[in-house]
Amino acid sequence: IISDPGVTKAGHTQRGLEIVKRVGIEATTFASVHENPSTADVDAAVHAAKAFKPDLLVGLGGGSAIDTAKGCNFIYTNGGVMADYHHSDKPVEKMLPLIAVPTTHGTGSEAQSYALIADEDTHMKMACGDPKALPIIALLDPSLTLTQPASVAACTSIDAITHAVESYVCTRRNDTSIRYAAESFALTVHALPKVLEDPNDLKARGDMLLGAAYAGLAIENSMLGAAHSCANPLTAKFGLIHGQAVGVMLPHVIRFNAQHEDAKASYNTLAEYAGMSGVDELIQTLTRLLEQAGLKTNLADLGVDSSSFRELAPKAAGQWTANFNPREIKADDFEALYHAAYGGLA
Repeated sequence: IISDPGVTKAGHTQRGLEIVKRVGIEATTFASVHENPSTADVDAAVHAAKAFKPDLLVGLGGGSAIDTAKGCNFIYTNGGVMADYHHSDKPVEKMLPLIAVPTTHGTGSEAQSYALIADEDTHMKMACGDPKALPIIALLDPSLTLTQPASVAACTSIDAITHAVESYVCTRRNDTSIRYAAESFALTVHALPKVLEDPNDLKARGDMLLGAAYAGLAIENSMLGAAHSCANPLTAKFGLIHGQAVGVMLPHVIRFNAQHEDAKASYNTLAEYAGMSGVDELIQTLTRLLEQAGLKTNLADLGVDSSSFRELAPKAAGQWTANFNPREIKADDFEALYHAAYGGLA
């Protein structure tokens, strides 16, 4: 069972271990995963796996624990190092079955075959995926999300909403991803204010958790876009939490993409599905959700140095997700987006 210290402190890791042992299955835990897991986290998990020799892996926690479990699965079953599995379809050997038990409602990692792992030295994130890495079971229990800190709930929820919006309009969109993304957005955009108002609202928590998984399925069947491309360099250079980074960039990316008529039509359709009038209300709603969640709405308040934008822009343009943005986007466009987000409201 691969988990993290916060989930262990909340009692979930030990409870999971006891449940497994109760039915006569030998089990052990690796519970040292860090937020935004790196290659070092994966290597440590692989070391623990080699000592135990498991037949099954369980990722119990947020996206960090589940992604580390996937990373461990790659190396434990196929050897090498994490960089060998950057991008997709690299493993040759069969991988272990993985059960994912999310304790946050945001990443959707439980419904995806990709792991996002940062290089320990450069801090740049690698998307490593293969159909064999997809969890065979995702257990969604909203009661497990009650123990996540308010700041974690806010950031992961904004991440889930961003997943839904970006996958809905990306160039790889298809009938399957469109349906999952639309339903995800309709669930999460209405559930998040309820969770923020009453953290013990299990119905709202359940809607967020299901919505996050639907967004994960949307990504699994399509891709993301420029908001995620903007976010990764911000996280690498300034240590911004992923949900905060994608959330602050998303309204500006939507405004940029909406200059493309097809993308604008898609945003309007998504907004109307969730009961909004169109793209302008969509942007206003997303900005308001950031404020309600206690997150910053501009890069200046996050301590980001505007002189870094020329350095960050080509790194954003080099992100894999940039290739699937509905409007063609280049380094100069990313630099303009950073400047727009520095000033605030889209």
